[in-house]
Amino acid sequence: MNIIVAANITPFLRGGADFHINGLVAALREHGHDVDLIRLPFFFHPLSAIGGQMDYCAQLDLSSPNGQRVDKLISLQFPAFAIRHPNHIAWVMHQHRAVYELYDEQQADIELAGLRQRITAFDNDCFARCRQVFANSQRVAERLYQYNQVSATPLYHPPAGSERFYCGEALPYIYCPSRFETLKRQQLLLEALGRMDSPPSVVFSGIGGTLEQCRQLAEDYGLQDKVRFLGHVSEEEKYAFYAHASAVFFAPYDEDYGYITLEAMLSGKPVLTCTDSGGPLEFVQHGETGWVCAADAAEIADTLGWIVANPGLVRDMGQAARQSIQDKDISWQQVIASLLG
Repeated sequence: MNIIVAANITPFLRGGADFHINGLVAALREHGHDVDLIRLPFFFHPLSAIGGQMDYCAQLDLSSPNGQRVDKLISLQFPAFAIRHPNHIAWVMHQHRAVYELYDEQQADIELAGLRQRITAFDNDCFARCRQVFANSQRVAERLYQYNQVSATPLYHPPAGSERFYCGEALPYIYCPSRFETLKRQQLLLEALGRMDSPPSVVFSGIGGTLEQCRQLAEDYGLQDKVRFLGHVSEEEKYAFYAHASAVFFAPYDEDYGYITLEAMLSGKPVLTCTDSGGPLEFVQHGETGWVCAADAAEIADTLGWIVANPGLVRDMGQAARQSIQDKDISWQQVIASLLG
């Protein structure tokens, strides 16, 4: 088939979305399809820019551009859901979160409140015209139903390089890989460490806007000898840090999917997450493949203490985590079969 994949690009902001987009295009091509990827520039600031981008997508018709046959359109991100094609499949990574689950009515100004109404109506119209709607995870599907009354099918995909994750000898450190931003909540882990008499060593990797704040917080808690901030690491280094950790901390707020959960489990490591972390809760079973705590520093500190005191049980939980994720058979072959079925 001739397939167009439509997504966004936000200049110089890279992350999991890029792996998702490029992974889908590569998998479609490997299955013999002719694929063109269209990435539309997306600007979320100022707010007034969003309306123009919505208008552009709403008038864009890719049924047969320049007379070329297009058998299917797969859109992944807002506002590309509005692009017109008679065989349009939406696979929703997430919606425009600022007007859905991250919207705070008490803090929102008139402009954001108006944009929320417009985007909700826009999305309702888009999804009504799609032939089928998939969601990146069960959590994203729940939001679609909560806010738009759209029934979406959860469709999981593997993280990039999934075949390269491996389990090595566990060393006494917790690994915390993620972009440094408020929603990823590295501060919560640092606060928990600061409450402990004998905190475990923690290795952080990643860059982002809250990195310097976290460095300062570690210093304030006197954790200089217990934590390392590596910044950006290579892929090979990432695999090794996963492989030799005792456990992985990943407790974001209401994550859409969360590659880190899958990467940790593929590496044979249990995951410590929180009750409000969203996507990771679809994989982590408390007491079996990891720990699900309240987003509370004291409770997390207690769990970290248990991890330190029970290395053998932690290792067994990691093996259970690896088996659990392997049993789910999350593959691009399964994704392509679902999207093109």
